[in-house]
Amino acid sequence: MSKDITIVITTFRSKDVIFKCLNSIDKNYPVIVVENSKNDEFKKELESKYNNVKCFLSGSNIGYGRANNYGISKTKTKYALILNPDTQLYSETLKNFSSSISQINSFAILAPINQDDVPEKNEKIEIKKNEEINLKYSNVGKSVDDVRGFAMLLNLIEFRDIGFFDNNFFIYYEEIDLCKRVIQKGKKIYVLPNVKILHSGGQSHDSSINYEMELSRNWHWMWSSFYYYKKHYGYFFAFIKILKKLLSSLIKSIFFLIIFNKSKSKIYFYRMWGIINAMIGKESWYRPNI
Repeated sequence: MSKDITIVITTFRSKDVIFKCLNSIDKNYPVIVVENSKNDEFKKELESKYNNVKCFLSGSNIGYGRANNYGISKTKTKYALILNPDTQLYSETLKNFSSSISQINSFAILAPINQDDVPEKNEKIEIKKNEEINLKYSNVGKSVDDVRGFAMLLNLIEFRDIGFFDNNFFIYYEEIDLCKRVIQKGKKIYVLPNVKILHSGGQSHDSSINYEMELSRNWHWMWSSFYYYKKHYGYFFAFIKILKKLLSSLIKSIFFLIIFNKSKSKIYFYRMWGIINAMIGKESWYRPNI
């Protein structure tokens, strides 16, 4: 089954974490890394250390969804496992994915459980909203409407009439949007209780650029929120949905400026700025200043 799954990883200044991720992957599985820069030294280092890794350079920071789409376009297998660089696989992770593929007749997306979310044996774990899955289940997945994007196994043939990630999202909401389009087409998404992956979360880049990435996160989270709601529910709904966050960001930005906390004031200003750009129809243009 290793010939049927390719792992696709999008990176951006991820040298602090990517080697742990790659070391955890069975070397019988092909890996495509799309690095959102023109860092040729990074590419050479990865490909020299790992015979199963092929690294592509995008040339610039084109975003998470667009880079994943590029990686998928280079995939020659039936399935692509979209993986964040700040994840680590367990020895049985890919084997259990393969086992689930053979047992579930029809699916578009299979997703694991984050190991940090796993409770004691035989307890229940909340997957989303009010839906639950009992860990006593063997290899049977729980059907859900959406999953977290740190690891998603895509059945590529099921996306011919859907497309993959919306390139308009730079980062955030792209997996929620993809899942929504999958469900709208009547296709299935499953969370698998026997497939576990460790996801550190928020650590996919080098620690030296944390503040600039925090500004970028806030800008794009707000931009993507408004764009997602506008895309699926219309402008008026998106405006009502985001209005409270817009006002909150304005008030907090002013408040922290008054008390001379410029760094926090700037974060909330960037949240407000992201919303305004989305509201006036500008593309997701902001890039971290690094």
